[in-house]
Amino acid sequence: MLGPSAHTDTFTRDNLPPEDQWPDFLLDGFDYPDYLNAGYELTDAMVEKGFGDNIALIGNGRQRTYKELTDWTNRLAHVLVEDLGVRPGNRVLIRSANNPAMVACWLAATKAGAVVVNTMPMLRAGELTKHVDKAEIQLALCDTRLMEEMEICARDSRFLKRVVGFDGTSNHDAELDRLALQKPVKFDCVKTGRDDVALLGFTSGSTGDPKATMHFHRDLMIIADGYAQEVLDVQPEDVFVGSPPLAFTFGLGGLAVFPLRFGATATLLEQASPTGMIEIIETYKATVCFTAPTAYRVMLRAMEDGADLSSLRAAVSAGETLPKPVYDEWIARTGKPMLDGIGATEMLHIFISNRFDDHRPACTGRPVKGYEAKVLNHDGSEAAVGEVGRLAVRGPTGCRYLDDVRQKKYVLDGWNITGDSFYKDDGGYFHFAARNDDMILSAGYNIAGPEVEAALLAHEAVAECAVVGAPDPDRGEIVQAHIVLAQGVTADDALREALQNHVKSVIAPYKYPRSIRFCESLPKTATGKIQRFKLKTLSTKGV
Repeated sequence: MLGPSAHTDTFTRDNLPPEDQWPDFLLDGFDYPDYLNAGYELTDAMVEKGFGDNIALIGNGRQRTYKELTDWTNRLAHVLVEDLGVRPGNRVLIRSANNPAMVACWLAATKAGAVVVNTMPMLRAGELTKHVDKAEIQLALCDTRLMEEMEICARDSRFLKRVVGFDGTSNHDAELDRLALQKPVKFDCVKTGRDDVALLGFTSGSTGDPKATMHFHRDLMIIADGYAQEVLDVQPEDVFVGSPPLAFTFGLGGLAVFPLRFGATATLLEQASPTGMIEIIETYKATVCFTAPTAYRVMLRAMEDGADLSSLRAAVSAGETLPKPVYDEWIARTGKPMLDGIGATEMLHIFISNRFDDHRPACTGRPVKGYEAKVLNHDGSEAAVGEVGRLAVRGPTGCRYLDDVRQKKYVLDGWNITGDSFYKDDGGYFHFAARNDDMILSAGYNIAGPEVEAALLAHEAVAECAVVGAPDPDRGEIVQAHIVLAQGVTADDALREALQNHVKSVIAPYKYPRSIRFCESLPKTATGKIQRFKLKTLSTKGV
């Protein structure tokens, strides 16, 4: 049953899926008042708790305390309400790279009771228009350095009425910033309901047709009070760094919600390369890092050249399966664990994870506080121990698509079906096999591509690799590996055979890559996740 709402624009609540299509929500232990505003909780409330002088954000050459962030966001909230006419429940799109101004705009819009849609710089006008039209967005806040595609979107969209620029640097010289300078630093945050939608997280899935996942104010608190508190044990002394865009829920949680909930510090990089993150870690003695395994491999090589990453106490790996060689080498070099975990935009953040005192290689861990998980056969029955099947999860967060028939596919019998293949061992630990569409069926064998990748990555000649299924007239599919070689290694047939023999010696021989293609780089998302679907397309075309 939904609680009270402050939204005078009822679009999001009107477009929630029918409650009989919702997953089961397990909310024991996550008790919040009927009225809750996440923007207030992460700023004003933190000042009231005595964190006003703590550093909240570092980025673009400047540090901002919690008091400064609170004043800044309150000024912006005044502009949104008084000058731009934002009403509670209106959708507001924000377009920016990772910087303090983007966080400030998100918090301000949340304080004003808006429903925020964060987007990243690489989206083009056509993609932005899909977001705008699906969520019926009338206002966009855009870093002035990124206005061109936003303005094209405004021209093409039937909903977007206004685009207002803000300065993503530290100069505060744009329309939104100039308006804010005239406003008071006190703002009465809209008394939103805990069940009011605060955030729409877009995800395209495999079809390219975007789905908008709907997250309440309480959900933003739950991921901090669950995963961040139980698994990471975030302290005010922590300094966060990472590569995921704030436009993704993984990045918004790890680089904004988690640190701000506990009085810690977030460092924000517009270009979050491994080299840039190393510099931040060394300069600010960062303690918690969020990134993908591919970036950790680069960081490991940098440590060989003298980089000092000893301040890190938590290295969180998600978005891509964590290969055993990366896990093993990280522990060997740092003496600290790398925490593998899995999350989903539909679930908002990580729901299965390893712990500091309970971790192992090639294992995703156990459910986070409040969550339950199981592995299903194709007929919906629970799979036996050790048997690969579809991962199902439920907990305090879960899938609610905005007006989308795909809700019925993602939620079955109260469980969220994430699209991942897992198996559970006899100790109750979950092990990732592949995305459901990344399982390779070859001559009757089910082969998990990540297992083959892990075997290849253990070879010194391999810097990066991705494994997909390639069409084959005799076997249906064969295992095909796309490999980026280590510096100084030459690609030839002898190496190809050596790598195949290596895989045969590490895992069951039938899993070896019958096709190996050497390449200069692998296609990746902004978070460093390898885009295997692009490699599959090349394989299908025989490229």
